Amino acid sequence: MSAVDSKTGAGVGGAVAEGTPLVRLRGVEKVYERGAAPVRVLERLDLDVARGEFLALMGPSGSGKSTLLNLIGGLDRPTRGAVIVGGVRVDRLDETQLAAWRARHVGFVFQFYNLLPALSAARNVELPLLLTSLSRAERRRRVETALRIVGLAHRLRHHPGQLSGGEQQRVGIARAIVTDPTLLMCDEPTGDLDRQSAEAVLDLLQSLCRRHGKTIIMVTHDPHASARADRTVYLYKGRVVEELPA
Repeated sequence: MSAVDSKTGAGVGGAVAEGTPLVRLRGVEKVYERGAAPVRVLERLDLDVARGEFLALMGPSGSGKSTLLNLIGGLDRPTRGAVIVGGVRVDRLDETQLAAWRARHVGFVFQFYNLLPALSAARNVELPLLLTSLSRAERRRRVETALRIVGLAHRLRHHPGQLSGGEQQRVGIARAIVTDPTLLMCDEPTGDLDRQSAEAVLDLLQSLCRRHGKTIIMVTHDPHASARADRTVYLYKGRVVEELPA
Protein backbone atom coordinates (compact mmCIF):
# COMPACT_ATOMS: atom_id res chain seq x y z
CA MET A 1 0.00 0.00 0.00
CA SER A 2 1.40 3.42 -0.95
CA ALA A 3 1.70 6.19 1.58
CA VAL A 4 -1.00 8.85 1.49
CA ASP A 5 -0.48 12.51 2.27
CA SER A 6 -2.80 13.41 5.14
CA LYS A 7 -3.60 16.89 3.82
CA THR A 8 -4.11 16.17 0.13
CA GLY A 9 -4.97 12.49 -0.08
CA ALA A 10 -2.34 12.01 -2.76
CA GLY A 11 -0.39 8.81 -2.82
CA VAL A 12 3.26 9.81 -2.72
CA GLY A 13 4.08 6.49 -4.37
CA GLY A 14 2.18 7.56 -7.48
CA ALA A 15 -0.98 5.42 -7.21
CA VAL A 16 -4.05 7.26 -8.51
CA ALA A 17 -7.62 6.33 -7.64
CA GLU A 18 -10.03 6.06 -10.54
CA GLY A 19 -11.81 9.35 -11.08
CA THR A 20 -9.12 11.38 -9.34
CA PRO A 21 -8.15 14.55 -11.25
CA LEU A 22 -4.85 14.25 -13.07
CA VAL A 23 -3.70 17.63 -11.71
CA ARG A 24 -4.52 18.84 -8.20
CA LEU A 25 -3.29 22.08 -6.67
CA ARG A 26 -4.04 22.79 -3.03
CA GLY A 27 -3.21 26.02 -1.24
CA VAL A 28 -0.55 26.94 -3.79
CA GLU A 29 1.30 30.19 -3.23
CA LYS A 30 4.26 31.65 -5.11
CA VAL A 31 6.27 34.57 -3.77
CA TYR A 32 9.36 36.02 -5.44
CA GLU A 33 11.89 37.96 -3.41
CA ARG A 34 12.73 41.10 -5.40
CA GLY A 35 14.41 43.81 -3.40
CA ALA A 36 12.91 44.77 -0.06
CA ALA A 37 9.31 43.92 -0.92
CA PRO A 38 8.30 40.34 -1.82
CA VAL A 39 6.16 39.92 -4.94
CA ARG A 40 3.18 37.62 -4.35
CA VAL A 41 2.24 36.04 -7.69
CA LEU A 42 -0.15 33.25 -6.64
CA GLU A 43 -2.27 33.23 -3.47
CA ARG A 44 -3.87 30.16 -1.85
CA LEU A 45 -4.80 28.70 -5.21
CA ASP A 46 -6.80 25.47 -5.56
CA LEU A 47 -7.32 23.87 -8.97
CA ASP A 48 -8.26 20.46 -10.39
CA VAL A 49 -7.69 19.39 -13.99
CA ALA A 50 -9.33 16.17 -15.18
CA ARG A 51 -7.43 13.56 -17.15
CA GLY A 52 -8.01 14.20 -20.85
CA GLU A 53 -9.27 17.77 -20.31
CA PHE A 54 -8.35 20.73 -22.51
CA LEU A 55 -8.09 23.66 -20.08
CA ALA A 56 -7.49 27.31 -20.97
CA LEU A 57 -5.97 29.79 -18.51
CA MET A 58 -6.86 33.44 -19.11
CA GLY A 59 -6.13 36.67 -17.29
CA PRO A 60 -4.34 39.99 -17.65
CA SER A 61 -0.55 40.19 -17.82
CA GLY A 62 0.93 39.60 -14.38
CA SER A 63 -2.01 37.56 -13.12
CA GLY A 64 0.13 34.44 -12.62
CA LYS A 65 -0.82 32.34 -15.65
CA SER A 66 2.67 31.43 -16.81
CA THR A 67 3.84 30.95 -13.22
CA LEU A 68 1.02 28.48 -12.68
CA LEU A 69 1.93 26.67 -15.90
CA ASN A 70 5.56 26.42 -14.75
CA LEU A 71 4.55 25.01 -11.35
CA ILE A 72 2.36 22.30 -12.86
CA GLY A 73 5.04 21.46 -15.43
CA GLY A 74 7.78 21.17 -12.83
CA LEU A 75 9.82 24.13 -14.09
CA ASP A 76 9.38 25.97 -10.80
CA ARG A 77 8.35 25.17 -7.22
CA PRO A 78 5.62 26.73 -5.09
CA THR A 79 6.52 28.74 -2.02
CA ARG A 80 3.73 26.88 -0.21
CA GLY A 81 1.10 24.31 -1.09
CA ALA A 82 0.85 21.01 -2.96
CA VAL A 83 1.25 20.36 -6.68
CA ILE A 84 0.08 16.83 -7.48
CA VAL A 85 0.20 15.36 -10.98
CA GLY A 86 -0.83 11.75 -11.55
CA GLY A 87 -0.61 11.09 -7.81
CA VAL A 88 2.96 12.42 -7.57
CA ARG A 89 3.79 15.32 -5.24
CA VAL A 90 5.81 17.19 -7.83
CA ASP A 91 6.74 19.92 -5.34
CA ARG A 92 8.54 17.32 -3.17
CA LEU A 93 10.80 15.87 -5.88
CA ASP A 94 14.50 16.69 -5.78
CA GLU A 95 16.13 18.21 -8.85
CA THR A 96 17.21 14.87 -10.36
CA GLN A 97 13.80 13.28 -9.78
CA LEU A 98 12.07 16.38 -11.12
CA ALA A 99 14.10 16.41 -14.33
CA ALA A 100 13.34 12.73 -14.93
CA TRP A 101 9.64 13.21 -14.15
CA ARG A 102 9.40 16.25 -16.44
CA ALA A 103 11.12 14.45 -19.32
CA ARG A 104 8.68 11.55 -19.07
CA HIS A 105 5.41 13.30 -18.32
CA VAL A 106 5.42 16.86 -19.70
CA GLY A 107 5.61 18.32 -23.19
CA PHE A 108 6.02 22.09 -23.62
CA VAL A 109 4.74 24.21 -26.51
CA PHE A 110 5.98 27.80 -26.64
CA GLN A 111 4.79 30.95 -28.40
CA PHE A 112 7.99 31.40 -30.43
CA TYR A 113 8.58 27.71 -31.38
CA ASN A 114 12.22 27.53 -30.09
CA LEU A 115 13.36 25.40 -33.02
CA LEU A 116 17.06 25.11 -33.86
CA PRO A 117 17.50 26.64 -37.34
CA ALA A 118 20.43 24.40 -38.31
CA LEU A 119 18.42 21.22 -37.78
CA SER A 120 15.71 19.68 -39.92
CA ALA A 121 12.16 19.30 -38.63
CA ALA A 122 12.87 15.64 -37.88
CA ARG A 123 16.04 16.43 -35.92
CA ASN A 124 14.28 19.15 -33.95
CA VAL A 125 11.52 16.73 -33.00
CA GLU A 126 14.07 14.06 -32.07
CA LEU A 127 15.89 16.25 -29.51
CA PRO A 128 13.92 15.15 -26.40
CA LEU A 129 14.54 11.49 -27.33
CA LEU A 130 18.32 11.93 -27.27
CA LEU A 131 18.11 11.89 -23.46
CA THR A 132 16.52 8.43 -23.50
CA SER A 133 17.93 4.95 -24.04
CA LEU A 134 15.84 4.38 -27.18
CA SER A 135 17.57 2.93 -30.21
CA ARG A 136 18.11 5.08 -33.29
CA ALA A 137 15.46 3.10 -35.16
CA GLU A 138 12.91 3.58 -32.38
CA ARG A 139 13.68 7.30 -32.20
CA ARG A 140 13.15 7.57 -35.96
CA ARG A 141 9.84 5.71 -35.71
CA ARG A 142 8.59 8.01 -32.96
CA VAL A 143 9.68 11.13 -34.84
CA GLU A 144 7.89 10.01 -38.00
CA THR A 145 4.75 9.19 -36.00
CA ALA A 146 4.75 12.60 -34.25
CA LEU A 147 5.22 14.47 -37.53
CA ARG A 148 2.47 12.41 -39.15
CA ILE A 149 0.08 13.28 -36.31
CA VAL A 150 0.68 17.00 -36.82
CA GLY A 151 0.34 16.68 -40.59
CA LEU A 152 3.97 17.28 -41.53
CA ALA A 153 5.26 13.86 -42.54
CA HIS A 154 6.14 15.35 -45.94
CA ARG A 155 8.26 18.12 -44.36
CA LEU A 156 10.51 16.13 -42.04
CA ARG A 157 13.70 17.08 -43.94
CA HIS A 158 12.87 20.79 -44.18
CA HIS A 159 14.59 23.30 -41.91
CA PRO A 160 12.65 25.91 -39.89
CA GLY A 161 13.52 28.69 -42.37
CA GLN A 162 11.74 26.69 -45.08
CA LEU A 163 8.53 26.40 -43.06
CA SER A 164 5.69 28.84 -42.39
CA GLY A 165 5.00 30.05 -38.85
CA GLY A 166 2.11 27.64 -38.51
CA GLU A 167 4.24 24.74 -39.72
CA GLN A 168 7.01 25.66 -37.30
CA GLN A 169 4.52 25.63 -34.44
CA ARG A 170 3.28 22.21 -35.53
CA VAL A 171 6.90 20.99 -35.48
CA GLY A 172 7.07 22.39 -31.95
CA ILE A 173 3.96 20.43 -31.02
CA ALA A 174 5.43 17.27 -32.60
CA ARG A 175 8.52 17.76 -30.45
CA ALA A 176 6.28 18.14 -27.38
CA ILE A 177 4.37 14.88 -28.03
CA VAL A 178 7.23 12.69 -29.30
CA THR A 179 7.87 11.30 -25.79
CA ASP A 180 4.14 10.53 -25.37
CA PRO A 181 3.81 12.82 -22.31
CA THR A 182 0.95 12.86 -19.82
CA LEU A 183 0.55 16.63 -20.03
CA LEU A 184 0.91 19.23 -22.78
CA MET A 185 1.71 22.67 -21.39
CA CYS A 186 1.06 25.39 -24.00
CA ASP A 187 2.11 28.99 -23.34
CA GLU A 188 0.40 31.28 -25.88
CA PRO A 189 0.75 28.69 -28.69
CA THR A 190 -1.13 30.87 -31.20
CA GLY A 191 0.22 34.24 -30.06
CA ASP A 192 2.64 34.63 -32.98
CA LEU A 193 0.36 33.25 -35.71
CA ASP A 194 -2.13 34.68 -38.17
CA ARG A 195 -5.75 33.64 -37.70
CA GLN A 196 -5.71 30.83 -40.29
CA SER A 197 -2.54 29.29 -38.88
CA ALA A 198 -3.84 29.74 -35.33
CA GLU A 199 -7.05 27.89 -36.18
CA ALA A 200 -5.03 25.01 -37.65
CA VAL A 201 -2.94 24.76 -34.46
CA LEU A 202 -6.09 24.84 -32.29
CA ASP A 203 -7.64 22.11 -34.47
CA LEU A 204 -4.53 20.05 -33.80
CA LEU A 205 -4.63 20.62 -30.04
CA GLN A 206 -8.29 19.62 -29.93
CA SER A 207 -7.48 16.47 -31.88
CA LEU A 208 -4.62 15.60 -29.53
CA CYS A 209 -7.04 15.92 -26.63
CA ARG A 210 -10.05 14.13 -28.10
CA ARG A 211 -8.42 11.48 -30.32
CA HIS A 212 -5.19 10.85 -28.42
CA GLY A 213 -6.33 11.49 -24.85
CA LYS A 214 -3.80 14.21 -24.05
CA THR A 215 -4.42 16.53 -21.12
CA ILE A 216 -3.71 20.08 -22.27
CA ILE A 217 -3.28 23.26 -20.24
CA MET A 218 -3.06 26.35 -22.43
CA VAL A 219 -2.27 29.93 -21.41
CA THR A 220 -3.85 32.41 -23.82
CA HIS A 221 -5.06 35.99 -24.12
CA ASP A 222 -7.20 35.09 -27.15
CA PRO A 223 -10.93 34.45 -26.55
CA HIS A 224 -11.07 32.55 -29.86
CA ALA A 225 -8.42 30.16 -28.54
CA SER A 226 -10.02 29.74 -25.12
CA ALA A 227 -13.36 28.94 -26.80
CA ARG A 228 -11.74 25.78 -28.21
CA ALA A 229 -10.96 24.46 -24.74
CA ASP A 230 -13.30 22.32 -22.65
CA ARG A 231 -13.10 24.82 -19.81
CA THR A 232 -11.59 28.24 -19.12
CA VAL A 233 -10.15 29.23 -15.75
CA TYR A 234 -9.66 32.94 -15.10
CA LEU A 235 -6.78 34.27 -13.00
CA TYR A 236 -6.75 37.76 -11.51
CA LYS A 237 -4.05 38.99 -9.14
CA GLY A 238 -2.92 35.44 -8.45
CA ARG A 239 -6.33 33.99 -7.65
CA VAL A 240 -8.96 31.99 -9.52
CA VAL A 241 -12.04 34.14 -10.18
CA GLU A 242 -15.42 33.43 -11.75
CA GLU A 243 -14.91 36.15 -14.37
CA LEU A 244 -12.45 38.93 -15.08
CA PRO A 245 -13.24 42.48 -13.93
CA ALA A 246 -14.52 44.74 -16.70
